Formats: sequence, C-alpha cells, structure tokens
Amino acid sequence: MSPIETGLIAFVLLFGLILLRLPIAFSMGLVAFCGFAYLLSPEAAFAKLANIAFDTISSFTFGVLPLFILMAHVMFQSGMGKDLYEVAAKWLGHQRGGLAMATVGGCAGFAAVSASSVATVSTMGLVSLPEMRKYRYSPALATGSIAAGGTIGSLIPPSGMLIVLGLLTELSISKLFLAGLVPGILEAIFYMATIFLLCSWRPSLGPPGRRYSWAERFSSLKVVGEVVLLMALVLGGLVGGLFTPTEAGAVGASGALAFALIRKRLTVAKFKAAIVATLKTTGFLYAIFIGAFMMTSFMTATGIPAAISESIVELDVAPLLAILAIFLIYLLLGAVLDTTGMMALTVPVFFPVAQALGFEGIWFAIIIIRAMEIALITPPIGMAVYLVKSVAPDVPVGTIFRGIAPFLAADFLLVMLLLLVPGIITFLPNWLS
Repeated sequence: MSPIETGLIAFVLLFGLILLRLPIAFSMGLVAFCGFAYLLSPEAAFAKLANIAFDTISSFTFGVLPLFILMAHVMFQSGMGKDLYEVAAKWLGHQRGGLAMATVGGCAGFAAVSASSVATVSTMGLVSLPEMRKYRYSPALATGSIAAGGTIGSLIPPSGMLIVLGLLTELSISKLFLAGLVPGILEAIFYMATIFLLCSWRPSLGPPGRRYSWAERFSSLKVVGEVVLLMALVLGGLVGGLFTPTEAGAVGASGALAFALIRKRLTVAKFKAAIVATLKTTGFLYAIFIGAFMMTSFMTATGIPAAISESIVELDVAPLLAILAIFLIYLLLGAVLDTTGMMALTVPVFFPVAQALGFEGIWFAIIIIRAMEIALITPPIGMAVYLVKSVAPDVPVGTIFRGIAPFLAADFLLVMLLLLVPGIITFLPNWLS
C-alpha cells in the first residue's frame, strides 16, 4: 500500500474516532502513531511522539498560550464583561434595539480581554439577557444577538484562536492580531446595522431602554479606558517590537491582574478559580497541539498535502472557488468538531493548498477563522446556540436559530467583502510592518 493510500485510510479512521466522540487530541495522536508504526516502525513512532511532546511542552514560544489564557480568566473573574456591557448599554440602550446593539458592543469589548468566544457568549448571556427581557425584547433577537456577538471574539486581538492558528502555521502572531482587528470591528458594525434595520422594520422587536444622562455616560468610560490601555500596551509592544508574543502575554496577564486588584474585584477564591481554569484550558490545548503536530508530520510523510495542492493547481480551478469550497467544508465540520479541533485537523491540509493557489497566509488565516466561527452559529448544531440555550433554558432552540438568521446573512455579506477586497485584512499588518 502506497503512503498516500495509507494517509487516506488514516483520515477515514480519524473521522470514525471523532464520530465515536473520542477526544480529538487522542484521536489524532493515536492515528498518527499507528501510521508511523506502519510506514516506518513502532520504534520510530515512539521516538516521534516523544520528540514532539517534549518540543511542544518545552517551547518558549508556546508560553504565549497560558499567559493570554490567564489574562482572559482574570478579567472574567473580575467582572469585566458586566462592566463593558453596562457601558455599551448606557450609550446605546435608549435606541430601538439599543440593548441588543450594546450586547454586540459588549461582546466586542469583552473579546478584546477574554480571548475566547465561548467565554464571551457565556458572560454576555448572563449579563445582557435579563436586561433585554426587562424591556420585553423579542426572545429571538435577544438570544440571536448574544450567540452571534460572541463569535466576534475570534477576530478581536488577543484572540485565542489567532494565537493557536499562528502556532500551528508559524505565522506572525502580531500580524495575525493586526489582520483580525479591522474585520472584527466591521463584523460588530455589520451586526449593529442588522439590529438597526430589524428594529426599524419592526419596532416591537427591541423597544427603547432607559436614557442615561451625558454625565453618566462619560463617567462609565473609565472601564473602557482600562481595556483600551491594556490592549494598547500589549498590541503596541508587539507591533513596535518591544515584546515577543510570549512577553506580551506576560504583560497582559500582569496588567489584567493589576487592574483587577486596583478595582478590588479579585478575591482569593476568584484568583484560585482563574488559575485552575487556566491550567485546565492550557492542558487541553497542549494535548491538541501534540496530537496535531503528530498528525501534521504523518500527513507530510504520506505526501497528501502536496498531492492535494498539485491536484487543485492542475485542475485549473478558479482560486476563489477553491477557497469557497474550503469555507463550506468548515461549515460542515462545525457540526461535529469544535474550533480548536477543526484547526488542528484541517490547517495542515488546507494551508499549503491556499499557498499553492497564491493566497497570502495571513489573509487565508482570517478567512478560515471566520468560517469556523460562523460554523458555531450555523444549523443544525451551532455550538454557540447551545451555550445560549444553557443561560436561557426557557427559549426553544428553534427560536434562537431564527434569531441568528439575520446575523448569518450579515456574516456572509462580510465574508464576500473580505474575499473580494483582501486588502481589508492585509492592509494593516503590511503597512505597520
């Protein structure tokens, strides 16, 4: 049996294990280990596993992960999500649909410090839903805005997904942060415009909330100032070459801890919870990386990525059509995999294809990140939908999906814009570099 045939059988086995709900890290590691044992020898497979595990865990570069994760959990435990929502609500809540817009704005702001879409959806669901219910918002609009707004976290730096993708592809993390900034802001604007249009069409969907005085609005900006200062310090240091990504993570975690202590929001119990959550998340991600690097190494040995790239180039398919096909594959994979699993499984195959088609790696990275986040709110699974369901158990899943539909339309419009005008993604990192 040829190496390519071995690789294809390995892919089938891998998907079988995933469908059986085995952990993605274990599935990738097991299939790759058995593949190396077959292609080379059991001794070579053990040596490969040991080397990859040691190199991953001992890498200074990978230290960026636990540091940014710690920053996210400290900000979460200190109640930053609630504060950011309240700021947005004071400025926008008096308009029709204003509280839903505030939810989207709060999601964008909290994403900048939480680095996680899951944390953003969970936090904003608990904070914003009671307020929208108080003013009799449509359940579909209320839950839809929370689920959709949570996906902004994938693009707003310091996004955890951008960090993971940078480590998987060896792309510059600072450039990925810059590349995600403008699309992330545009996404928030598109979502707010969607809410505005819906509530202009049917005002009953989102009645106006309380109007705050200008003094109350401006006094609330102190919280935003802390977030802006922290993000400016982290991103400015990265872009200016003052910090490596790992050092930027350390600065971010230290800054988050300092702000939380100054505001007297971090108790010993909450700090302990942040540390425990950081350790759990980091352990999960390191396991994913070890499995992914084993799988990548095995796939390279079989020659599958190179064969796929050559086949697509020889078919003379329009490059944008190939990218759209990859985009659709991500939407389908979202039914069975979380975002980290999708990245670990597909990036080693699709990234070389995109490069062979002549696309910039940074641009392609943002496109697939967006595809994976859209998969989180796409029927029939939509993991973000079930996160919202957990904080709104009385709202039917069908109602949440109905509320998401207009936001999905806005998402696809934005993706088409990013495909047709790639400079939206590449301008900032290219200009500042």
